[in-house]
Amino acid sequence: MVDQLLDKGWIKFPAEPAVRDWAAAACQVARDRVQDPALQARWLTCEGTWFVGVDALPNDTSGDTGAGPLAGKAYAAAKALYGILPLHPAQVSVVYPGYPRPREGETEANFRYRLNRDAAHVDGFHATGPERRRMLKERHAYILGLPLTECSAGAAPLTVWEGSHHLMRTAFAEALKDIPEAKWAETDLTETYKATRREAFETCRRITLPARPGEAYIVHRLALHGVAPWQEGATAPPDGRMIAYFRPDLPEGNRDWLELP
Repeated sequence: MVDQLLDKGWIKFPAEPAVRDWAAAACQVARDRVQDPALQARWLTCEGTWFVGVDALPNDTSGDTGAGPLAGKAYAAAKALYGILPLHPAQVSVVYPGYPRPREGETEANFRYRLNRDAAHVDGFHATGPERRRMLKERHAYILGLPLTECSAGAAPLTVWEGSHHLMRTAFAEALKDIPEAKWAETDLTETYKATRREAFETCRRITLPARPGEAYIVHRLALHGVAPWQEGATAPPDGRMIAYFRPDLPEGNRDWLELP
């Protein structure tokens, strides 16, 4: 099954009891975190329609939130491809009906991009400095998504531009070919990033990945992805559309971000 991930840039795994059990336990913990006033002050944005929740889940490096470590075929596939990397506290991304609304400080153009292009991005690129130049500040091995709440398909699912990781790899390999790996994080990749993103929009199929607790998906680290607007008539529990995301970091001091599958 991992061939699909390498070819298309995403793969979705059917529901498993072990993953469903993990999601149920994680949801109980995540619910309390999402309601924490300090975390709400930091992460609740887009006029209350998105809780960003970076590092909000207090799991250990095995993914355990108190009821056992993360298991299942998706995580096993990620480890088989990229090795056993310590898991960071997962992001708890929660979207509510009405998303998207403008984010604080967001320009009109940026909001249109969020609305019309799902705020599509490649993870790890930070908008740096007053001119918001794109630089590779984080190098993840993969993106592992684990739904925590039962929602309908139109409840702001993840979107992926299928095959975009191939375009990104080619473009960044060219841009970084003569730059020492230690200098990557301070290299301005804005024009390469934007041009390749436009190419992906023009040539790659946009797919949506709605999923239920017990299911899981992996998205390639170089794939262009985003979050679809909440569709009229979509349903979710009061907790909203809640997904835990793991993005383990690759070891430093090598070119793995470009060269691994």
